Amino acid sequence: RVESGIVKVGEEIEIVGIRPTTKTTCTGVEMFRKLLDQGQAGDNVGVLLRGTKREDVERGQVLAHPGSITPH
Repeated sequence: RVESGIVKVGEEIEIVGIRPTTKTTCTGVEMFRKLLDQGQAGDNVGVLLRGTKREDVERGQVLAHPGSITPH
């Protein structure tokens, strides 16, 4: 779910929390099996990430703009 802001295709993203922070790129945004150019706050979307497997991301982690949040 997009909590705030917008996630766009081609945008660089950080996966933050639980495991060490990793950088990747958004290669696609899906909502109800339809490909979109972006997802906005309030949308329940699936985000396709370059070079990232499903096992690399777990519940509780956050996708964020690089440098915008830090885990502690």
